[in-house]
Amino acid sequence: MSPQTMKLLAKPMLFAAAFIWGTSFFIMKNALDVMPVFFLLAIRFTAGALLLALVCLKKWKSFTPDYLWRGAIIGGFLFLAYSVQTFGLALTTPSKNAFLTAVYCVIVPFLTWAVVKIRPDRYNILAALLCVTGVGLVSLTEDLTINTGDLLTLLCAVFYASHIVAVAKVSPGKDVTLLTVFQFAFAGLYAWIGGALTETFPSQALSDPALILPMAYLCVLATTVALLFQNVGMVWSDPASAAVILSLESVFGVLSSVIFYGDPVTGRLLAGFALIFVAVVCSETKFSFLQKKT
Repeated sequence: MSPQTMKLLAKPMLFAAAFIWGTSFFIMKNALDVMPVFFLLAIRFTAGALLLALVCLKKWKSFTPDYLWRGAIIGGFLFLAYSVQTFGLALTTPSKNAFLTAVYCVIVPFLTWAVVKIRPDRYNILAALLCVTGVGLVSLTEDLTINTGDLLTLLCAVFYASHIVAVAKVSPGKDVTLLTVFQFAFAGLYAWIGGALTETFPSQALSDPALILPMAYLCVLATTVALLFQNVGMVWSDPASAAVILSLESVFGVLSSVIFYGDPVTGRLLAGFALIFVAVVCSETKFSFLQKKT
């Protein structure tokens, strides 16, 4: 396709990726009623690795053995993030899980500061303050306690941020799509091991219509298609616009959970969601889209 066509398709692709990931929260919540956490993730990542490996067949000529250890490291962080998030999802609502996961965007600059000594700027600090306030409104009860599901989701945000920093450290000079294949493959391997050690595989569930469609959605759309849309969309779109569009994932997560899952939404929750969303946009874009172009 011509560059003009790709630029036209870039933003719709990013919207599609944000929508697919946003709707995956309540779909995964339903799938957890039938399939245990580790085996659900094992199937999802293994299928994602195989599909993505087929999509990028031409890229295999650039494979070198160091893709294995790089994939093992970032796949480990991805496995930890998704595992903790999914255990948290089983204990909280999909809408809260969606917005609390988005906190990772605010954590990344501070984790980068700890690892590579790049100081956060004033926008990162403002985003952190907004985010902490939003998390308090979303998670804290009247007696100032936080439930286990919300706490696990916040921990998952730390692992997601760690994953992003790890990707930045090990991916330079490597084909990102091919590296993602190994990332998914190792995340799937760790999940199979976790399932074998701690869970019983529900073989009868594989023929359950209530599981087949959600798993197909998670494996094909939420893992492979959305990732490709994100990668292509970010190449052909400006970073600030891409960040704003992708941050809509949490908004789509709440909307779909309220409409399709029946999540209750209060004024306090909405205020917390709004603050977290503004914090994510602030951290990701520094409000550059509001500045006049010269």
